[in-house]
Amino acid sequence: MMTASANNRLLDVKGLTVQIDGRNGPAVIVDAIDLHVDRGETLGVVGESGCGKSLTMLSLMGLLPNKIKVTGGQANFDGRDLQTMSKRELRKVRGGDVGFVFQDPMTSLNPVMRIGDQLIEPLIYHRRISKADARKRAAELLRLVGIPGPEERLNAYPHELSGGMRQRVMIAIGLACDPKLLIADEPTTALDVTIQAQIVDLVKDLRVKLGMSVVWITHDLALIAGLVDRVVVLYAGTVVEDAPVDELYAHPRHPYTQGLLASIPKLSDAPSARLSSIGGTPPEPGRRPPGCPFAPRCPLAMDICRTTVPKLEPVSAATTHRAACFAVQLVREAA
Repeated sequence: MMTASANNRLLDVKGLTVQIDGRNGPAVIVDAIDLHVDRGETLGVVGESGCGKSLTMLSLMGLLPNKIKVTGGQANFDGRDLQTMSKRELRKVRGGDVGFVFQDPMTSLNPVMRIGDQLIEPLIYHRRISKADARKRAAELLRLVGIPGPEERLNAYPHELSGGMRQRVMIAIGLACDPKLLIADEPTTALDVTIQAQIVDLVKDLRVKLGMSVVWITHDLALIAGLVDRVVVLYAGTVVEDAPVDELYAHPRHPYTQGLLASIPKLSDAPSARLSSIGGTPPEPGRRPPGCPFAPRCPLAMDICRTTVPKLEPVSAATTHRAACFAVQLVREAA
């Protein structure tokens, strides 16, 4: 497992704010997020659907849809600020230094283009190599991600491959130009558990083999337990907890993280046992309550939680574990 180090930072995001122009006016959907990824580190970004996981990463790459825009913050990648880059400069980073694996390979892959053509395109654009060399490299990439008969598969269309193979093709496209950072946006959501395990093992092996960093976006805390080095928990567009993975599972501090972990079914549970859940629903964009956004659902909420937004602070002086919670801060001050 990697150890966080400010001197070894590949991606450093500070105060990232994203806004949507809705029917009722502008609404903040990602609110002053701070996060970082070290070189060679795998970061898990978790939270319920709609918490801003995917939007945060898409905003870094300039891939936001219309009516959604970045309104503040910095995102330094390998010493360069992504937010001040021109569209042309960002295109060189996307697919080159940063690879992206999208959620659904059936909709992300072009259905009327052969797999080989979709792999060759970024190689020619970023590597400036001939089509023959690009095709040879494309076959090597399919072999790298465990697809049998790669030369023949280059001529296949996406619908001719299984879901697991399509996802491996997406990973191959993301790895095409030897990126420094691979962003995987819920890459196993539509796959059965056996294929999920294969994809997780594949990414772990490739990270070691290629020496890259990985951001794994998911709502499944159980899936990433043995995959990531550190976890960032998002709620309503804010970071509520950031901790090394072992520390987070052993000692979750934020009530939201505790609720997420408690909702994971356990083999030791009785067959008749009810699944734990977090009461209520996340706030809609533009309708966040004052104070802590989790306060209306939090069993530990105090008066201050309903009026003041807690800062993301270390849970103790001797750890990198951070949480944005007044109850945690009271425990730290009393220790």
